[in-house]
Amino acid sequence: MDAQPDVTFATVLARRLKQDPGRPLVTFYDHATGERVELSATTYANWVAKTASLLVDELGLERGDRVVLDLPPHWLGTVVLGAAWESGLVVVPAAVAGDAASAEAEAVVCGPDTLDAWTPRADDLVVLASALLPLGVRFREPVPVGVHDLGVEVWSQPDAFIPWDAPSPADDALVLAGGPLTQAQLWQEAAAGRLVGSGRLLSTADPAQEPAILGEPLACGGSLVLVARAEPDALAAIAATEHVTARFPA
Repeated sequence: MDAQPDVTFATVLARRLKQDPGRPLVTFYDHATGERVELSATTYANWVAKTASLLVDELGLERGDRVVLDLPPHWLGTVVLGAAWESGLVVVPAAVAGDAASAEAEAVVCGPDTLDAWTPRADDLVVLASALLPLGVRFREPVPVGVHDLGVEVWSQPDAFIPWDAPSPADDALVLAGGPLTQAQLWQEAAAGRLVGSGRLLSTADPAQEPAILGEPLACGGSLVLVARAEPDALAAIAATEHVTARFPA
């Protein structure tokens, strides 16, 4: 596919919603809990809009701000990625952030396993935490003072989001170990269709560190089956049940 220099996340998602809104986009399994969640393109877009509204309208983040994403592979991680890119925020995966990048960030989105590590930073950056429970619900116990519970605050957000300062294709979208990727670079790579094209991709990788596992299905009309805490013997069964056509890692 030819490079599309004018492409951003918003244009890619809008095209998917126009072409195939009801088809599954993200299917998530957690072998430790038995959870299975499936998001159509429409449901995914709804979650993205709510989360983008929370990040920007509620928590005050602005285009170009850096957000450390400190979540394990999870369907909510794909939502946060979309919400950040819709808003013009720059995602820095925790695994590649380091102390310097973390110090420069304006926000972090973390899970229960790393909440204690980020709580002391709540005075100088936005700390948004998810319990990673089914349906994205709140923590069972109140979060520390200064920390925002995604499962509490996201539900009151509107189902549509229009950024007042929309990102451009030239804006940075993601920072990886090799450097930043712009919105245009991210979606040009996704449109190449090297992993799965319009098929169904099974992956145990982190979408924040391997953005093609989300971006390519979204851009090419495919779908992602994301498995957390995978039991190797069960992956073959999931692949058969979900009619998987490719895997990453292979």
